[in-house]
Amino acid sequence: MTDVEQRYADGEETSLLGYAALATTFAAGAGAFTVTAWRRGVRLPDSVPAWDVVLLGTATFKASRLLTKDKVTSFLRAPFTRRQREGNANEVMDAGRGTGLRRAVGDLISCPFCTSAWVAGGLVGTYAVAPRAGRLVCAGLSAVVVSDWLQYAWSLTAQKAEA
Repeated sequence: MTDVEQRYADGEETSLLGYAALATTFAAGAGAFTVTAWRRGVRLPDSVPAWDVVLLGTATFKASRLLTKDKVTSFLRAPFTRRQREGNANEVMDAGRGTGLRRAVGDLISCPFCTSAWVAGGLVGTYAVAPRAGRLVCAGLSAVVVSDWLQYAWSLTAQKAEA
């Protein structure tokens, strides 16, 4: 841990250089997308309808939760995280492990709020280049959110009926 990291973290494990590498990667990806889209003559929309923002937001929410909390995707997180505990609704609570970039990636992919910026970037990029495909992917992820709510409602109704 560098002297700056020690002063910043007040004794906690942190990876400012790893975080900087991730932020640089995100910015470079956004820049590469912008330059590529511009060179290929992609015409970006003048505005995004409110319904599409809701669709993108709902899809970002679900994809972020799937990547960071779902048991089925734990194999993606395992090299960078360790299981802390079981969460609610079959979710898991992971934490970053290791040091440096490995720790930074672990912190990123165990946090749905952190991951959502990356997911939103990918979905918005897809929406900008191929709006129909972007809407279709977002609609699929949004349908899973609706399904989740229906599952919770069904379980709650069944519990109340049995009581």
